[in-house]
Amino acid sequence: MNWILSKTKGDIWIWMVVAFLSLVSLLAVYSSTGTLAYKFQSGNTEYYLFKHLSLMIVGLALMWFAHLIDYRYYSRISQILLFISIPLLLYTLLFGNEINQASRWITIPFTGQTFQSSDLAKLALIMFLARELSRRQENIKDFKKSFLPILLSVCFVIGLIAPANFSTALMLFGTSCLIMLIGRISFKQIFLSCLAVGLILLVVIFFGPRRETYKSRINTFISKEQVDPDKSFQSDQSKIAIATGGIFGKGPGNSSQRNYLPHPYSDFIFSIIIEEYGLFGGAMVILAYLFFLFRSIKIITKAPKAFGALLACGLSFSLVIQAFANMAVAVNLMPVTGVPLPLVSMGGTSILFTSLAFGIILSISRNIEEMEKEEKANEAA
Repeated sequence: MNWILSKTKGDIWIWMVVAFLSLVSLLAVYSSTGTLAYKFQSGNTEYYLFKHLSLMIVGLALMWFAHLIDYRYYSRISQILLFISIPLLLYTLLFGNEINQASRWITIPFTGQTFQSSDLAKLALIMFLARELSRRQENIKDFKKSFLPILLSVCFVIGLIAPANFSTALMLFGTSCLIMLIGRISFKQIFLSCLAVGLILLVVIFFGPRRETYKSRINTFISKEQVDPDKSFQSDQSKIAIATGGIFGKGPGNSSQRNYLPHPYSDFIFSIIIEEYGLFGGAMVILAYLFFLFRSIKIITKAPKAFGALLACGLSFSLVIQAFANMAVAVNLMPVTGVPLPLVSMGGTSILFTSLAFGIILSISRNIEEMEKEEKANEAA
């Protein structure tokens, strides 16, 4: 244990949140993939557990390496990632694997593995916004020199994500507005951003390839009782799982709704957690994300440079907003979106890029700790 602590730097409480969510993920994924295993792996229920565990190990390794890098290097890395992600998004939109009229994945040659380019683009845009806002603080109110380049980057990325992944685009835009607000962009300019991106999103809703899907999900959410039961099947099964969970749940592995609920290991994993561990288990997961946000805010307030503060702010709020969106869908407070629960849902690129985001936040925290130690050493001397 001491060896592990000596090799990990940064906020120890965030490391503990990562450990807790990882444990919850392993238990929930193992329990919820039984039907999948019998359908595709001849009943080998350990297959998806070990696959998920291997991805989590890779994710933790990425997190560890990311937290060792000086966070200031991510300023330059953000440019590279954004230049890579834009053509990848375009390629995905035009030639990606299409599922339910949505091209979100591309197949990596010679591996057969899929890659969701929007996860890379989301991380790249948040890092890039933190870089540009920190670099342009002296002229932050200048429309042409500061606001316009930032707005164009946001519109371009969101415009490429929205046709296939509307919910991710919407949450990314909300996070972008938050970063811009903290980065001292004026309310008038943020309002202009809302108009520009809102126009893009409206075009996607009314003229995009998934317009019927969006219309159906919104009508299902609003109408509730008047809707076709087949269209509300997901939310109905989720509510049954939550209602039968009680205070302390049915116990690990005792979920019954995992056999009926579509995607219980990803989109609706929070419903399975409540069914098996009850309201107590669900509350613990919610508190874990809130505690992570609290610790991230402490990092933001202590960050010596604007880039570090904006980077920690953007990444932490992005993860927490996504977490609460997933949980809101599970309890029927929002229409079905299809966003995973960060660090808990089964997935490939989602786990890897979520781990990178945690690692970058821990890198900023490590830098703060090292500065505080130097200050104490100087005072002692």
